[in-house]
Amino acid sequence: MTWLDDLVAGATEDCRRRQAATPLAAVRESADRRPAPRDVRTEWAGPDVAVICEVKRASPSKGRLADIPAPANLAAQYARGGAAAISVLTEERRFLGSLDDLSAVRDAVHVPVLRKDFIVSEYQVWEARACGADLVLLIVAALDDARLTALHALVTELGMTALVEVHDEEEAARAAALGAGLIGVNARNLKTLEVDRDTFARVAPLLPGTALKVAESGVRDARDVIAYAQAGADAVLVGEAVVTGSDAGTAVSALVAAGKGGRDGRDKGAGEGPSEGPSAS
Repeated sequence: MTWLDDLVAGATEDCRRRQAATPLAAVRESADRRPAPRDVRTEWAGPDVAVICEVKRASPSKGRLADIPAPANLAAQYARGGAAAISVLTEERRFLGSLDDLSAVRDAVHVPVLRKDFIVSEYQVWEARACGADLVLLIVAALDDARLTALHALVTELGMTALVEVHDEEEAARAAALGAGLIGVNARNLKTLEVDRDTFARVAPLLPGTALKVAESGVRDARDVIAYAQAGADAVLVGEAVVTGSDAGTAVSALVAAGKGGRDGRDKGAGEGPSEGPSAS
């Protein structure tokens, strides 16, 4: 069994437990009371590379990363630092997240919020909307084409945006066939947990020109933002680098500054590759 298989199995079991306790009808009622989702494709249309920052306590590759007793406070620091969106890990077993974290962050910030989890069922999509999510992660490697299409359609129907995650050329083709408008290229192989920072530069050119492209994993500092921008990223998703530092707001501000004008090809150090050091996800 790969890491991805294990994570999907756990998320599926936990979802069934929640659904047994709270019927879908009740979740849908909560979702209907939420304000309309934010349209990130419109909000990220400018020249800057959007910086998405994560509320993330732990990961399978690194174990515990940070104690986050008040996710809302951390998200507020991200927002003050200029984060374009907040990603909230809601997976319980390996990432130590929860839907309560998602709701708390939604109520604390005005920027778009992403539910990052191993989404395999419609119930999880409805949960995301009930907690106020604007975006939902869909991992191509975790879903067959029928399930991916159905979940993407539901996310769209509810007014949210699907961040469709790919890891290689084959998955990129599936995301393109889906018509995904927001596609993330994850440098971390979810089967082995290894990071290859060349993944984005290799896979991104295969994605539709109409899709916004998000570089996921491996962003540690401003140089990585610049390198990903030069490779065609419209946004970067940052986890470990912002949760493990002593001043999250300052760390985010530096990443945001590096992405200023990055989509217009501004020269911020052409020829520099991603910096050396421990990986983030």
